[in-house]
Amino acid sequence: MVVTVLLAGLVVLGLAYLVALGWAARARGQFVPGPESIALGAATNFFDTLGIGSFAPTTAWLKLRKMVPDSYIPTILNAGHGLPTVVQALIFINLVKVDPRLLAACIAASVAGAIIGAPIVVRLPVRVVQGVVGLALLIAASLFILAGLHMMPGGGTALSLPANLFWIAVAGYFVMGALMTCGIGLYGPSLAMLSLMGLDPHAVFPVMMGACAFLMPVSGFNFLRSTRIDLKVVLGITVGGIPAILLAAYVVKSMPLDIIRWGVVVVVLYTAAVMLHAATRKTSAATAVEPATA
Repeated sequence: MVVTVLLAGLVVLGLAYLVALGWAARARGQFVPGPESIALGAATNFFDTLGIGSFAPTTAWLKLRKMVPDSYIPTILNAGHGLPTVVQALIFINLVKVDPRLLAACIAASVAGAIIGAPIVVRLPVRVVQGVVGLALLIAASLFILAGLHMMPGGGTALSLPANLFWIAVAGYFVMGALMTCGIGLYGPSLAMLSLMGLDPHAVFPVMMGACAFLMPVSGFNFLRSTRIDLKVVLGITVGGIPAILLAAYVVKSMPLDIIRWGVVVVVLYTAAVMLHAATRKTSAATAVEPATA
């Protein structure tokens, strides 16, 4: 019953967000995405479905290609990857079994964190955004390195958690939901936390994907009203991401990802250094605060 309600809620939320995104893009004259953003959405969401994550690679590409100002990146990440993640969640919540109470509680906690975090992010000064995103990339790179060295927790076989760990997980998801709105991906920290608690790593996928699928559109409604967003890039990531997810989920059964992960580490570390350098240099006209709506 809980799973059915969650799936129905995801469908309704996804459709509502699709309408809001289309309306906002049309109103701003940004309804036609470019091929580069479509390709970016396809690549990042394909590997996101396999557990690599999409925020760090997307941030790296947006920064390296100078596709948007740095302050736009958190809004684009959440608004652009929102609908593809809804598709991920619909697939994995159906395919992978996990305690429905844990699933629902973590989703609710992450959404609450995102609701609190989104209004703050759209008002942050540009240099603060650069610093936060730079630190987020360092965290992501660290998790990639640990995974590449097989030092990440292997996890157990449990599909549920005892009461004390259950509430720790819920609190963790509240914090991660707020951090998501700053551009800090949830997948890596979530896999590490729940695996350390003894949950089967496969069972983590519907929890973390369900949490992101609900919180990203919820925060996205607010981000769509911000002036710190390029809706052509958002639409490109969405349009490219959804078919790539279906391909990854149903066609690719196994593939060697180690080389890809190490390549991502190099790019992410370089981008983190660039972001942190931008955040710490002297303020100039180029880094002036851009206006944002509520």
